[in-house]
Amino acid sequence: MDPITLFAMANAAVSAVKKGCQLYKDIKGAAGDVKGVLKDLDDQFHNLHKDKPPTVAQKNAYIEEKNRVIELNKQQGETAGIYQELANYLGDFFDNMNKCMAVIEEEERKAREEIYQGDASLGRRALQLVIMKKQLEQMKVELREMMVYQAPPELGALWTDVSEMMNTMGKQQKVLIARQMQKQAAQEARRAARMRQLTQDAWIGVIILFAIFVVAGMFMYVAWDRQRKYPQYGNEIFPKTERQRKEEAEPQVYIGR
Repeated sequence: MDPITLFAMANAAVSAVKKGCQLYKDIKGAAGDVKGVLKDLDDQFHNLHKDKPPTVAQKNAYIEEKNRVIELNKQQGETAGIYQELANYLGDFFDNMNKCMAVIEEEERKAREEIYQGDASLGRRALQLVIMKKQLEQMKVELREMMVYQAPPELGALWTDVSEMMNTMGKQQKVLIARQMQKQAAQEARRAARMRQLTQDAWIGVIILFAIFVVAGMFMYVAWDRQRKYPQYGNEIFPKTERQRKEEAEPQVYIGR
């Protein structure tokens, strides 16, 4: 598991929760007597510009705000869906946060017990993990403050329920993630050892084949050199014996009937 990827996923979940909370809050704020809300906007607008006519930009902003309130009022029944989405996003945040923290803690343990072999320098990697850890903690604090103190009360209850459940599950997951990472590390170590052994065996095979070719070449060269300098021993790879040469030199006698 890559802590950087997990951190990015947790950060994306935080952004989604913030947007959902703001939308939920806006819908709740616009719910009820929409006529009263629109009248209040009208009164504020006219009081601000009773002495000086509004500019085109100011008038457009006022119209956009009224339209926004009207649209939010139409979405009163959609808060249930937003509430469920917020619960899902909170679950994603806690899930990825707990996984990321578990990976960071496991890397810290490995740094104490094993030699670091990562691509980045040890100091850079340590700084990276510390920053991610602090940012995750800060994200959690920001979400809690927003949902408990700045949003409608029911979102504070949602935060409490989800956070308590995920904290319990997160503790269990940390143990399982640490075991999984240790198992994967052991498998990778065995795989690397096998690859090293295969590489060594391959080099030994290449050296043996090279030695065979060299020896065979030497034999062929010696045979060629002997054939060139001593043709009386024949053109075969192995020279003829004295007996073979005498038999070839003696005339053949054929007895006829």
